[in-house]
Amino acid sequence: MQQHMNADKDAMANEQCSKWQRLLVLFAAGDELDFVQESELAGHLANCSDCCSALDSETELLALLGEHRVEPDANLLASCRAGLEDCLDREEEGGWLRRKIGTLLPADWLSPRPAWSAAVLVLIGFSVGMFGPRFLRHPVAPPSAAKSAAASADSGNAWEPIVAPSPSPSSSTFDLHTADVAGINVFPADGNDPPQVELQMKTQQPVTVQGTVDDDNVKRVLLYVLRNNQRFDPDVRLNAVDLLRARSDDPEVRSALCRAVETDRNAAVRLKALDALNGTAPQDMVRKTLLDALQQDENPGVRVEAINSLRQMAQSGQIASDDHVLAVLRDRMDHDPNTYIRLQSAAAIRDLASR
Repeated sequence: MQQHMNADKDAMANEQCSKWQRLLVLFAAGDELDFVQESELAGHLANCSDCCSALDSETELLALLGEHRVEPDANLLASCRAGLEDCLDREEEGGWLRRKIGTLLPADWLSPRPAWSAAVLVLIGFSVGMFGPRFLRHPVAPPSAAKSAAASADSGNAWEPIVAPSPSPSSSTFDLHTADVAGINVFPADGNDPPQVELQMKTQQPVTVQGTVDDDNVKRVLLYVLRNNQRFDPDVRLNAVDLLRARSDDPEVRSALCRAVETDRNAAVRLKALDALNGTAPQDMVRKTLLDALQQDENPGVRVEAINSLRQMAQSGQIASDDHVLAVLRDRMDHDPNTYIRLQSAAAIRDLASR
């Protein structure tokens, strides 16, 4: 009988220990348990040597992790956050579409009536098959319209229609405002030659624009992508920035890159555009873009890239020590939440003062 009672007592003690040992890591971290749990656990530890040993192990492990903590790379963190924002945007758009469909075809109306549901779905499918192609069919512009569009492009309206080689032997005129970039393919060239670029355009008839970045048609499409970033996917915009980097000294390209830094909603695109501007000839527009990004951008990776570029320009004497530059640098030195940016801002002020 005594042995049976001792066995029951040991089982109860083990059950109590297993209950509290699950909370030991929270107790060791501090301020993770409520007051009642913390008091009860402290009382248990006062009478249990096994749990005290387990608590010592958890404390040593947390201390070891704290000593070897590594901050994530700012660029990687910015890219991950940007990808998450885009996924959430697409999910929100998809949820809006599902809600609209749900109002038209409520599930609680269809599911109890399978016969009526099947009849309605068959009717919808028949209607789409009969009348859908008529609504989706677009009239083809007559040759005179194509000639007038080409003439308007030659007269200086470069952002409306452009002429590009199509898969067929003839040329096709299309309007960038109604076209979409389905994909960008890059084929590396031998030696120092620029890579070949293939832009797949979605229009009334699919068109492929081919050439290098030095080709005006290719450059025009890539600039249009950056200037109308809300229309294109982040991958397309990233490829456009990467390709235009080779022509960053072109005033038109430099202006588009600055606009991407200021307006693009994707932090990875803004970061790559800043990187493409790095090393370009010093311009008031580039300096203003860097200062605005340092002061206003919410992404720490973008601000880090901006202060690095400004620090290089300060060390090489490419920017003057005027009141606006010093005011922005002092503001970041005092108020930026990122320690690296505060230190680099102070170093940039010293570089400007030494000159």
